[in-house]
Amino acid sequence: MKRIVLAAALLCGFGAQADVEVQAAPSTEVAATPSPVVAKFAQLGIAVKEVRSNPIAGLVTLITDKGVLYGSPDGQYLIQGTLLDIDSRENLTENALSDVRKAGVSEFEDSMIVYKAENEKHQITVFTDITCGYCRKLHRELQDYLNAGITVRYMAFPRGGLRGKGYEDLRNVWCAKDNHKALTEAKAGNDVAKVEGCNAPVAEHYQLGQSFGISGTPAIILEDGTMIPGYQPADSLAQILDEHAKKS
Repeated sequence: MKRIVLAAALLCGFGAQADVEVQAAPSTEVAATPSPVVAKFAQLGIAVKEVRSNPIAGLVTLITDKGVLYGSPDGQYLIQGTLLDIDSRENLTENALSDVRKAGVSEFEDSMIVYKAENEKHQITVFTDITCGYCRKLHRELQDYLNAGITVRYMAFPRGGLRGKGYEDLRNVWCAKDNHKALTEAKAGNDVAKVEGCNAPVAEHYQLGQSFGISGTPAIILEDGTMIPGYQPADSLAQILDEHAKKS
């Protein structure tokens, strides 16, 4: 009973979960180096993809389908939170997530809906829903981003989870013959036409977003893996992208 209560509490802490989930295959690091923490966390419904070393003795860094977590090597203890290096002022949790985000979005490049800037300077990956107000605002201003040299690459993130009309509408948008037009019309509030035999990877997009720590839309992933939760106007975003490019 205690285990059940703990699992429920942890899952609530990570945000509401959909009843349907797509399990990601564990990374080669986990498979090649079996760790008790993998099995222990699996009992809580947490899939550990990778176990990394940690600067704090007695802890390991865990790349999971619920984001970056920390735990003891035997899996007995779990820590959820942000790890900071006081001397360097580095956010070690964000650094780990940035690497995960860059690798994750690269795996789904072929299933994005992309609006390419003619004079491209930067690319952003936006986890989007078709019903949220700021997602619609960002899309209405799409030409501003393109004019600023920012290519916009969309991935799907149904805010209501993997069931219901919002999820089905996103799947049908992604499966539409002209999905660029379908996305624009859906974000304008028009009905979404059903596509028979649709097999769009919306569930996979959603799970990936959850592993990044996304809980709302729009969520903007920059080229270096930094995440900006929420809407940013094109001029402000262009400045942010330029600053990040100088640091890389």
